[in-house]
Amino acid sequence: MTPTDQLRDTRQLRGIRSTPRRKVLISGAGIAGPALAFWLNRHGFAVTVVERASAPRSGGYPIDVRGTALEVVRRMGILPRLREAHIDLRRLTFLDGDGGEVASLDPHTVTGGVAGEDLEVPRGDLTEALHAAVRDDVEFLFDDSIDTLDQSGGHGVDVTFRGGGMRTFDMVVGADGLHSRTREALFGPEEQFHRYLGYCFAGFTMRNTFGLSHETVLWNTPGRAAALYAAGDDDQVHAFLSFARPQPPFDAFRNPEAQRDLVAAVFADAGWEVPGMVAALRDADDLFFDVVSQIRMPRWSSGRVALVGDAAYAPSFLTGQGSSLALVGSYMLAASLADRDHTAGFAAYEDSTRGFVTVNQDQVGKGDATLFPTTARALEQRNAMLRQLSTMPPSAAGRPAHSALTLPESMPVT
Repeated sequence: MTPTDQLRDTRQLRGIRSTPRRKVLISGAGIAGPALAFWLNRHGFAVTVVERASAPRSGGYPIDVRGTALEVVRRMGILPRLREAHIDLRRLTFLDGDGGEVASLDPHTVTGGVAGEDLEVPRGDLTEALHAAVRDDVEFLFDDSIDTLDQSGGHGVDVTFRGGGMRTFDMVVGADGLHSRTREALFGPEEQFHRYLGYCFAGFTMRNTFGLSHETVLWNTPGRAAALYAAGDDDQVHAFLSFARPQPPFDAFRNPEAQRDLVAAVFADAGWEVPGMVAALRDADDLFFDVVSQIRMPRWSSGRVALVGDAAYAPSFLTGQGSSLALVGSYMLAASLADRDHTAGFAAYEDSTRGFVTVNQDQVGKGDATLFPTTARALEQRNAMLRQLSTMPPSAAGRPAHSALTLPESMPVT
């Protein structure tokens, strides 16, 4: 046996790949990005994650992990950590325009979640758990982003970074959110894929002077909603102000003061605790303003570049499935690429995942949007529905859409 044969046999015995590892660049270190990095690394890829922020983003509003996504985090080994961070939301109370109670329900009755199984955790806890699971195995480039992508050479994707670096990757994946720059560079302006659902919202934190604990209180008048979300016994609550608007306020997207002015004008005559919320909005240093919308695309890849999570198929917060779709989509993309080239892998990803994405996006047409009625009659009908729901126990099965996909078995390379 020659020395070369001996080396090859030794590599095979040790499970070491004798072929070069395929290099993948992921843009975005939120939820989909680190999850995809984890699974691609397990399948033997050399992974780099680039993120505009200077570090993993902490804080943020609570998010849900349900159905099939629970199996993803279980297989990642982070389920126990997320169970510890779980927010035990116990009550959801709806109020009328005068602040009177309409109905008080178990939150799972409205969300379609399963008590004791589904998770609700602060967004920062999920991103920190994902980053911790993969930070020692993949390369992270913080405080940087993609400037240009060039696939014309035919050998890979030549990437120029805003920080000045230039590198070549076998594939690039955009996991950079609803307003994805990767999607724009690859497919063109967002407007052609953006399905506006008719609402805007502002989220921020404020002092908990209301005595709220483990509960959400939601105030409504036609076309307007205000919510206070107390994740625990903290001295802060998450505040949300949402309102209907025929067209997105494009002029306010990059202007925080214009956002504050717009929200204040919409809620100028509102009752209940809304005046205090608007005042807190003026001083909030963590304001997040956006539109309620979805991304609907005919395809999620072009050449050697693909999209995952909100960049490809944002379902909107009305479904509560954004994080779950990101986790499941990342798993499915990595599994599809494990033993295929980029062309076959991206095709398999779409074929296996699109149905699950669509059925969850379609939840906005099956009741969720009715939580924010735009007319007095619709509000009366919603309130009647809520009163009826308050007499019913939450379903033990959850919504079928949440578990409408069975994950393939993962066969990680060791």
